[in-house]
Amino acid sequence: LGQNVTGILAETAKSGAENMDKLKDAVEQKLKEISETSEKRLDQIRKTVDEQLSDMLQKRLTGSFKQVSDQLEQVFRGMGEVKSLATGVVDLKRVLSNVKVRGTWGEIQLGSLISSILSPGQYVRNADIKGTAERVEYAIVLPGGPDGRVLLPIDSKFPMEDYLKKEELLDSGNKELAKDAMRFLAKSIMAEAKRISDKYISPPATTDFAVMYLPTEGLYADAINLRVFEACQRDYHVTIAGPSTLSALLNSLQMGFRTLAIEKRSGEVLKLLESAKKAFSEFTFAIDRTKKSLAAAQNNLEEASRKSRSIEKQLAGVESRGAETSALEE
Repeated sequence: LGQNVTGILAETAKSGAENMDKLKDAVEQKLKEISETSEKRLDQIRKTVDEQLSDMLQKRLTGSFKQVSDQLEQVFRGMGEVKSLATGVVDLKRVLSNVKVRGTWGEIQLGSLISSILSPGQYVRNADIKGTAERVEYAIVLPGGPDGRVLLPIDSKFPMEDYLKKEELLDSGNKELAKDAMRFLAKSIMAEAKRISDKYISPPATTDFAVMYLPTEGLYADAINLRVFEACQRDYHVTIAGPSTLSALLNSLQMGFRTLAIEKRSGEVLKLLESAKKAFSEFTFAIDRTKKSLAAAQNNLEEASRKSRSIEKQLAGVESRGAETSALEE
């Protein structure tokens, strides 16, 4: 019995060991399969992630390079435009360095401004100043004066050398020299104002003041800041105007011209109404006189009719008596 039990236990142990080995092998095989499957899936995931990251990185790099390329192109284009602008500024400066050309440019700008606001009959180009041998660039024709009109002289001036020198010194930060340049600029503007006053102000052919046109707003602002504006008005009866202020002045004059035209037309209409009233009164008087004449003619016709009837009666009496006489004779 003991041997049988021992044999059974040995077989059981042997069977359990075999089962354990089989289970171990099965587990190891399963773990191996799981490991292989996991590695394959991880490889697939890694590959997918790598592809996506590569595509995304490629797209972003491509977009970034394109953006940088576009920006560089814009920078180069802007540099080209700046270069062209700088060349144009140099050319303009070279052109305006000629005093005659600069004066012509200011005169053309002045003429363009005046012609865009006023009608041709309201201003004169190269106007003769009566009593002098001078001609002013432009003159506004105002009503009044012994000849029925008064000229408002307008002349353009552009002291560019002093203005540009002042600007360059201010940009360089040299304040002391800039102050000296500003004083020179003020003297230049005052000298031009005196020249305009001496040449073009000649009442009663002209107004007792003239206008000096400065063709840039910067130059006009300097005239205000340097207190040249008041000095020119006080000493030389010359009003300084820039592009915007001259436009405002011309528009005000245009409104005045329109008001005068309306008043003139109103006066003409009033005269026409007075003439019509007088003519209507004369017409009414003529109607009344005609009515009286017609009444008198009617009375005359009635009187003639009565006389005609009386004559007819008398003739009838004569005829009847003649008939009676003839009867008696028979």
